Amino acid sequence: MYICFMTDKKILEINKALSNATRLDILKWLKDPESNFPPHESLGHFNDGVCGQHIKDKSGLSQPTISHYLSGMHKAGLLSTTRHGKWTYFKRNEEVIQEYLNTLNTI
Repeated sequence: MYICFMTDKKILEINKALSNATRLDILKWLKDPESNFPPHESLGHFNDGVCGQHIKDKSGLSQPTISHYLSGMHKAGLLSTTRHGKWTYFKRNEEVIQEYLNTLNTI
């Protein structure tokens, strides 16, 4: 098994991205998208993640706020994105999440 350790800067960036209840909820929701979101009408599956519109709807927050949250989580590496037309789909980046946890276990 390959284990890579993050820099302190990256750990702090991820901590900042997770320092909000809604952003933490988003990470939890995306762990089991089938239980938390409807599939997007045009795709019918979650292979590419969850449509940002569905995340906005579930959160109850405004589009600019949820867009800011998702962008920060993506920048921190916690989420990966896929575009289909005008829609952006988000899913957890399990590799980065595991690397983050492994690094924390060594501190």
